[in-house]
Amino acid sequence: MVERARERLRGYSNATVVVEDGQALSVPDQSFGAVLCSLGLMFFPDPARGLAEFHRVLRPGGRAAVTVTTTIERSYNGRINRAIAQHVPALGAANTRFFSLGNDPARLRSLFERAGFREVEATTETHRFTLPSFDAFFSPFEGGGGSSGQVFIALSEEARRSVRDELRREHGDTGGPIEIDVELRIVSGQR
Repeated sequence: MVERARERLRGYSNATVVVEDGQALSVPDQSFGAVLCSLGLMFFPDPARGLAEFHRVLRPGGRAAVTVTTTIERSYNGRINRAIAQHVPALGAANTRFFSLGNDPARLRSLFERAGFREVEATTETHRFTLPSFDAFFSPFEGGGGSSGQVFIALSEEARRSVRDELRREHGDTGGPIEIDVELRIVSGQR
């Protein structure tokens, strides 16, 4: 993902791709006019610390915005994570933590406010992904793509078959297109 971003930004003089700890950025205070964190904050060990860091690096009047998924049922990877968790119980606890941030809009607003943001706004949007087939949805996981895919390929063949079959049933695999609705919570605040 990082290398792909670097490739896409080649030739631009006003953008740099770096890998950093979002809870301890190495940039000076008030360095940016905007901070965007798309589908990342829920993976921070301490989201409140991350938001405080976003606030620190924003210039006065700057705005931070985050997107998080609302529930495991309304996320793209959540369906496979839920099916895998039947075979890897520890993943169930991780799922609860990752999805708890977006399923309560008041909690996320409160985290923003405690970090020092004002004019906090929260909205929810649903995006529909249409894929040509179940295989188009599932093949990246079978290939070990992303953290969900890495856990999937580590399962026994029997467990992988069980996960695959459960997801086929859930998506009503007819050999044609499948649709996946993903619900996102979008929250922003001004410094």
